[in-house]
Amino acid sequence: MKKPDYGTVKVGDELPALQLPTVDRTALALFAGASGDHNPIHIDTDVARRAGMPDVFAQGMLGMAWLGRLLTGWAPQSRLRRFDVRFQGITHLGNTMHCSGRVVEKLNHEGERCLRIELQSANQFGQAKIVGEALVAFP
Repeated sequence: MKKPDYGTVKVGDELPALQLPTVDRTALALFAGASGDHNPIHIDTDVARRAGMPDVFAQGMLGMAWLGRLLTGWAPQSRLRRFDVRFQGITHLGNTMHCSGRVVEKLNHEGERCLRIELQSANQFGQAKIVGEALVAFP
């Protein structure tokens, strides 16, 4: 799909998918540094195991950032009016994440033409890790 145009986008259209590399320790450490989220459960195996986890796992906000990247690769960030997610599962080391979005509604919101986008990130097994919605405005 080319850059979206309100007149030509249809309910049911899918955003270009975002396929990410396999989640590894480097990605978690880099995100911790960039975001300031230094919770040791995401970067220290001993802490994660004491908490009952097999190993460290991705920060929830890293998964949300991937969905944000999906959206802003499709439409400019300045058009984003709302972005809500629900965390459905843990993204473990070794997961290969796939982010997708689909137009589910065309509407007028506070005087702007908008598209409501349904979002999901899932691992290589099809297990949803984050689901959500976004509202994107069009001039």
